[in-house]
Amino acid sequence: MTTFKELNLNTPLLNALDDSGYVHPTTIQEKAFPVAMSGRDVVGIAQTGTGKTVAFLLPCLRQWKFTKEKHPQILILVPTRELVLQVVEEAKKLAAYTNIRVAGVYGGVNMSKQVLLVKDGVDLLVATPGRLLDLTLNGVIRLKSVKRLIIDEVDEIMDLGFRPQLVRIFDLLPTKRQNLLFSATLTEEVETLMHDFFDTPERIEAAPMGTPLDKITQSAYLLPNFNSKINMLKLMLSHSKQYKRVLVFALTKKLADNIYERISEVFEDEIGVIHSNKAQNNRFETVRRFQEGSYRVLIATDLIARGLDIADVSHVINFDMPDEPELYIHRIGRTGRADKEGTAVSLVSPAEEERQLAVEELMQYQIPMHELPEELELSAVLTPDELEKKITKNIRLKLTNPLKGGGAFHEKIDKNKKVNQKVRHVELMRIKYGKPKKRKPKQ
Repeated sequence: MTTFKELNLNTPLLNALDDSGYVHPTTIQEKAFPVAMSGRDVVGIAQTGTGKTVAFLLPCLRQWKFTKEKHPQILILVPTRELVLQVVEEAKKLAAYTNIRVAGVYGGVNMSKQVLLVKDGVDLLVATPGRLLDLTLNGVIRLKSVKRLIIDEVDEIMDLGFRPQLVRIFDLLPTKRQNLLFSATLTEEVETLMHDFFDTPERIEAAPMGTPLDKITQSAYLLPNFNSKINMLKLMLSHSKQYKRVLVFALTKKLADNIYERISEVFEDEIGVIHSNKAQNNRFETVRRFQEGSYRVLIATDLIARGLDIADVSHVINFDMPDEPELYIHRIGRTGRADKEGTAVSLVSPAEEERQLAVEELMQYQIPMHELPEELELSAVLTPDELEKKITKNIRLKLTNPLKGGGAFHEKIDKNKKVNQKVRHVELMRIKYGKPKKRKPKQ
């Protein structure tokens, strides 16, 4: 098995890797390093949790050269503030034995603090697209010194509608630069972006897109409604020795809050919830408690979870099936990391069975369906949302035939019909008086 010492790394990077406990590169790290070192553009496709961050940081840090320039040589774009913090933390660890200046900027906070952060100089900048444009257009950062551009989780960046910002950023960057793009999935929109702005990139695929991770045991339960799912979730979480650190995914912010309200009744001090409506400090504190073990359960939406890098997640529970099959891969990839085993459990309602089939088609793998536990209490009570959907589904509209009349269509009576034709005065008089009315001869 290859070790990092066999790669073309310098002593400062090897020392930093030793401090972090890294010995063997992952597949994506081993494949991407020589190509990135050659100067070619790279598109790296790998499942979440396979070490993409280190894969793009190592070659960039290895090729960095000292300069008196205050503006960044390495620019890393990511979709969320959580991911900014994660990449900054990893970059600082790897750059611990160098004098590389690392900084991260993101929206949702006072920009003046970030101006102070970067004005003295930065070599490696991690940013969300919107905030980077703010600082650039205000003259705080110049991008003409960038030698390497990295875009991480590019599919999510595009999904969030950042394409216009990316195009503007490309216009501000020097033409001569190296581009590295990393993602778990490769969409048609991303392919178009590569064609327009990349120079014949080499594609590196650590694992075929959509294949389930070998270290993750998958299973699913068919449950009739929301309340039955809540009962099932409570039953699973009651086995605290088995469900040690659990990440629960919800499709919407409203659903995440509803799950939290119901579950916290039983596990009040063990559970946290994060989504984009939560204040930034609240989100950071909730994730910190989950990382250190104060919280055993974390409920999250798909968008916010993109920025999470939490070790030793024992279980991922899909409270609902995602509306895009690729999101399922992102979700379950939060467990089974660093050569450890993981478990992914999905709670599927009858309305979600089509989504499950789409996920299975993408993975080319059938998720095993388990029998419901005997001690599980199934509920017949529907939520207002479920009732509304059920009523809407049962409405039958009576279609009418306009030719036969009825419904909203009625034939006009003759006097109300508007016909675009000229009627002679004599004819009008005949209609009015029943006989032609002759004009009196002029005297």
